[in-house]
Amino acid sequence: MARIVSKTILGDVETFTGRPAEISGRINKLKRDRVFVIATDEMSPSDSHALQNMLLGATKLFRQAADDQLDEKLQFLVKAFLPKAPPTPIMLKEAEMQARAQTAVFASADWLTAPQVATLAGFSDSNLSAQPTKWKREGRIFTVPQSGNDYFPGYGLDPDNGYRPLKSLKSVLDVFKGRKKGWGLGYWFSSVNSFLGGRRPQDVLKVDPDRVVAAAKDELTSIGHG
Repeated sequence: MARIVSKTILGDVETFTGRPAEISGRINKLKRDRVFVIATDEMSPSDSHALQNMLLGATKLFRQAADDQLDEKLQFLVKAFLPKAPPTPIMLKEAEMQARAQTAVFASADWLTAPQVATLAGFSDSNLSAQPTKWKREGRIFTVPQSGNDYFPGYGLDPDNGYRPLKSLKSVLDVFKGRKKGWGLGYWFSSVNSFLGGRRPQDVLKVDPDRVVAAAKDELTSIGHG
């Protein structure tokens, strides 16, 4: 037989746990204006204790909210106790696939932060992010976001020209303007491309830029006919 547990907080708030037949007598003897009952399936003593404490804490917060900014604190409580919808298997699968794809993109080339690009290009250390960010804004290079940072593709920089963006990269980005950005561009450049004979655009960009521009146009044509 389950042991009945009761606890009092704030002087007049009590909680009981146990089977319905075991606590009904105690509830009937309570001299209260209101009784709230929460029914659950069997749970461990530790989980039961945690639930009691959570409900008692909510009661305390509720009483505090009654004194000041009631609506705001009530909304906070509602959001705190509403169940969060668990991710569906489809969502989990999509997240897993996306993580794998992004990992593959990072593994396929060197990816640099703005300060790292600026250092390679020999810019002043007063504001290392300024010039690479300006290149991005002008559409001369792109970035992918990760963990709060923007990363620039190393294959988009020309070591023979002071690590400035390859001129051919802007031509490709102009083709995709408004259609692909960020990770979409990262996926495309790192994927084998049938138009390029099974080569990846990032590997062909410097040696045959016109062919990569043509592949980008072919990509948009294929999307349009898809």
